[in-house]
Amino acid sequence: MGGLPVVVAGAGPVGLAAAAQLLERGLEPLVLERGERAGAAVAEWNHVRLFSAWSEVVDPAGGRLLEAAGWTCPDGAGYPTGREWAQAYLQPLADVLGSRVRFGAEVVGVARRGRDRVVDSGREDEPFSVHVRTAEGEQRVLARAVIDASGTWSTPNPLGGEGLPAMGEHAAADRIVYRVPEVADDRVRARYAGKHVVVAGSGHSALTALVALTGMAADDPGMRITWVLRRGGVGNAFGGGAADQLPARGALGQRAREAVEAGLVSVVTGFRTEAVEREAAGRLALTSSAGQRVTAVDEVVTLSGFRPELGWLSEVRLELDPTLQAPVRLAPLVDPNVHSCGTVYPHGVKELSHPDDGFYLAGMKSYGRAPTFLARTGYEQVRSIAAALAGDHEAAERVELVLAETGVCGGAGLFDEPDGGTSGCCGPAPEVLTFSVPR
Repeated sequence: MGGLPVVVAGAGPVGLAAAAQLLERGLEPLVLERGERAGAAVAEWNHVRLFSAWSEVVDPAGGRLLEAAGWTCPDGAGYPTGREWAQAYLQPLADVLGSRVRFGAEVVGVARRGRDRVVDSGREDEPFSVHVRTAEGEQRVLARAVIDASGTWSTPNPLGGEGLPAMGEHAAADRIVYRVPEVADDRVRARYAGKHVVVAGSGHSALTALVALTGMAADDPGMRITWVLRRGGVGNAFGGGAADQLPARGALGQRAREAVEAGLVSVVTGFRTEAVEREAAGRLALTSSAGQRVTAVDEVVTLSGFRPELGWLSEVRLELDPTLQAPVRLAPLVDPNVHSCGTVYPHGVKELSHPDDGFYLAGMKSYGRAPTFLARTGYEQVRSIAAALAGDHEAAERVELVLAETGVCGGAGLFDEPDGGTSGCCGPAPEVLTFSVPR
């Protein structure tokens, strides 16, 4: 298989980093991207500003490859938007990689050549067979190894509190979005102006949406915002503030906290949405499994995380945690019932390997249903994978990353306790906040 490429699914930040790391190791990558440009998923949230600075969102190998071509990294202390990240780094990196990146090429299946997942005989001697859908038709690409860095952006979690869409969620699709609204766009702004908007979720995307929408509400007395959380209390949802080692991440939480304390947001806790109903004049009512109701709702912004799409990997022998759908050796490190992202120990090829040797999940998809993934984590993953594929096992096992602590420790909000799950792997968070539930 020495003459075959390493196929990378996805030309996002981690997929392109994988290609750069492989190329630096003397291996030939082939990146297959279903979109028409690098960072196609990033382009869908291009208005959102990252809380990681430029120095933290450029992969080291990718940066070296670009610098050799005359590229200069933007201000390392600045915080790019998704648009700036894609335009100033991801697309230039794809351009330097050239024909090693194919756009309009969607990976729809992976298997061992001539073997379905049941067959043992000769399995390890066969390359991977990667099935690709393009505008010209279907193709098959043989690969010595496969790195799935396709992400989870296209499969957001539903509003329903059981992991399935709430009753009536599909029927109300015209009033529900699963992305952070771009309120600087006049058309988007008009959609929410003067309306009762529900934001569902407790992660950084939900905080970003709250900050954006309350910025509108401060000048719009007719606008109402309700923040719905599944957890039993707000707990550590605002993050660690000044104690966060990523200052912009801490500042985001502080701005959301200030908006809530200023009365711009009504907070409803312990609310697991069971049903979405139409009211008079087309407005919505949300009902929880405990019988709580939030009524007279005009729009819903659901930001409750993402999940991996595993259907096209049905013929690969994966070893996934039954709860998180993450690799079994990685899952205990990222379990959101226990960990915040700052407590996750950096990991590499050892934790990312599967029974089909040479196949890896990397990037956000490797976390399964766990949240709070950082780009630097993905860069470390593919550095380790590339080293292993090149035979440098000492480098593959070496940890070359220290993650910034969040300033709080605990789970991601999958708790029913009144403190919202502030206790966790390192003890309680420094403060617990509770708010009254409007009826």
